[in-house]
Amino acid sequence: MVLSVYLLALTFIWTGMASKFVVSPCDPHLFDDCLSDFNRSMESSGYRESCPWPTAKRNYDLLKTCVDDWATATICRGHGSPKDDIFLAVHKTYFKRCEKFQDPPPTTLAALIAPGVVVTLFMPIVFAHLATRNAYRLDSPGL
Repeated sequence: MVLSVYLLALTFIWTGMASKFVVSPCDPHLFDDCLSDFNRSMESSGYRESCPWPTAKRNYDLLKTCVDDWATATICRGHGSPKDDIFLAVHKTYFKRCEKFQDPPPTTLAALIAPGVVVTLFMPIVFAHLATRNAYRLDSPGL
């Protein structure tokens, strides 16, 4: 059985039939319809002045669905596919102002971090106190 599969594979390779089964590389122009719809929708979003993210989320989801559907239908998936290049270009063009996040003020950070630090430091002290107090009660002769 193994020998026959091996001979069949060699026959395909020698006759050139194996080249018919090789998947051709993805064509980046497959996604032009998806991109043109997205580009039209983004022109009115004011992406040049500020980050358009909250209002552009629906259009971005439509773009992602469209590109994913085309990629699945044409078996154009995997690392390094044109799909990756499309989303990199979209982010560089429309969402470059969205990358400027600001850290919260130090008082907010302190208010978020302090309870965890305090609890971590004082729990051993509290447990040690409770353990020794209960030990004294058990040792007292009045019980």
